Amino acid sequence: MDSRYEIQRMAGGRGSANASPALGGQSRRRKMPPRPADYKLQIIIIGSRGVGKTSLMERFTDDTFCEACKSTVGVDFKIKTVELRGKKIRLQIWDTAGQERFNSITSAYYRGAKGIVLVYDITKQETFDDLPKWMKMIDKYASEEAELLLVGNKLDCETDRIITKQTAERLVSRISGMRFCEASAKDNFNVEECFLKLVDDILAKMPLEIPSKDVSNSILSLQPEPEVPPELNPPRVRCC
Repeated sequence: MDSRYEIQRMAGGRGSANASPALGGQSRRRKMPPRPADYKLQIIIIGSRGVGKTSLMERFTDDTFCEACKSTVGVDFKIKTVELRGKKIRLQIWDTAGQERFNSITSAYYRGAKGIVLVYDITKQETFDDLPKWMKMIDKYASEEAELLLVGNKLDCETDRIITKQTAERLVSRISGMRFCEASAKDNFNVEECFLKLVDDILAKMPLEIPSKDVSNSILSLQPEPEVPPELNPPRVRCC
């Protein structure tokens, strides 16, 4: 055999041998697992039918908007992870039905909520008039520690506004610990800011460090709560 061919064959063999470890090294590399969440919090969105609860949730979690959303039947939820105060927070956001016939189901979700978003439509008086009814639900079923946020939605319909900002602010001034903002899920105005402020208020009440053994206490099961909540303590009054 010609010695030139023998040299080329040997050189090619050495090249293949040298290349394989590099390829093997690449295949053995593993991606670093994502950092686990420091907190896992439940937030529920309540309010009358048609005020835009689902639209607010989907705008915040997925940055999407549906012009013709169907009414929520019972409950639905989305997951979103955010970072605030140097902590990674996994939010479980529950969208509840506004129809009264679902109250026996949705009331069970108040108990574990760290934050409650109460929504009305700035163009519909009846959705604002219903707010005391929703406050009674909060007083009856939610924890006293839950942070409250009132949202006047559909700011994109400013020309059709019926509920003035001042009217809503007067109501909020009479409810202990409630914040207020106006937003537009359609125009993506002030939606993220509202949710993040609520989460920030929740974190402000929590310890900066959680012992690892206590983390499970803040983790929320994805399994639904029982339809009928157990007997709770007598309701306290947040509102006049």
